Amino acid sequence: MLFSVFMLVVGFVLLIKGGDWFVDGATGIARRFHLPEILIGATVVSIGTTLPEVMVSAGAAAQGSGSIAYGNALGSIICNTALIAALTIAIKPGVAARKSLKVPVAFFFSAAAIYCAVAYIFGEFSRITGIILLSIFVIYMVTTVIRMKKSGADIETVQAEEEKGAIISEAELEAKSGEDHVVESKEDGTKDSLPKDIFLLILGAVLIAVGADLLVDHATIIATELGVSEKVIGLTIVALGTSLPEFVTAVTSLIKGHGSLSLGNIIGANLFNLVLVSGVAITINPFELPVSGLINGINSSLIIDIPVVLAVMLILTVPTLIKEKLSRWQGISLLSIYAAFCVLQFVI
Repeated sequence: MLFSVFMLVVGFVLLIKGGDWFVDGATGIARRFHLPEILIGATVVSIGTTLPEVMVSAGAAAQGSGSIAYGNALGSIICNTALIAALTIAIKPGVAARKSLKVPVAFFFSAAAIYCAVAYIFGEFSRITGIILLSIFVIYMVTTVIRMKKSGADIETVQAEEEKGAIISEAELEAKSGEDHVVESKEDGTKDSLPKDIFLLILGAVLIAVGADLLVDHATIIATELGVSEKVIGLTIVALGTSLPEFVTAVTSLIKGHGSLSLGNIIGANLFNLVLVSGVAITINPFELPVSGLINGINSSLIIDIPVVLAVMLILTVPTLIKEKLSRWQGISLLSIYAAFCVLQFVI
């Protein structure tokens, strides 16, 4: 038990340092190519921070633990939205560009519709479902890359949006952070080289993945010894552990003044949990909808888990798309839902 506690601390330290370098590299690349940070967050950063979920769910599926793979994917979405995003919004609400948000949001709810249809109608996830989800991931990445190229080619349009406050601009960031701007790591104010930005991005991702893996493994060992069920471990402890990269990235981004990167990362990571994490796990080893409890004879997951996933994403995205800004009430509402969700998981 003491060894597991020690490894939890080591994993936490790796996450903190990895998150710092990861954000530095990602924002450096975004600025170098004049790309909106929210797009970088919804693609490159989201893939990096979703790696722990992919590895944990794929491993669990390969070993026949479909409950952990299922719980990890849904639990991570709930944790990302109702805890991580909620905390950053409650502390420091910011602006958000509708133009950059609408595509990842549309893809998320499209994938969610397919996921829900399979869960409610068939009650099991077949290999064809996994392939469909992975296909959505590929289509999303291709679509986003095309949008990135268009954004890079139309710098004037991006700058116009930045001036309106839809996207945090370079000038605003410099005003906030002064001479210590994240991209200007040298005392003379020269920008980091592209290879260095890429190196920081990769190294940060590796440290984040290793740190999260240590946390998840030893948290699961402790929870198992205490007699906690497999599905609850997946929905809470494993989900929280594999969502730590998103948490570290969100907090680091907030501290460094990159709110758009954080929001894009959360939405992108949620989409990837549905189409990439779930897609890989289901394709490797199809499984039936896990049952850890019943409510009036109905699988509790159909009454609580999936509806909560949809509810928290609607609260996060719909008001934001309408007003193009985040409000503190969203963060408080989401935190309340997360607290209630966690309590229900251990009560049912």
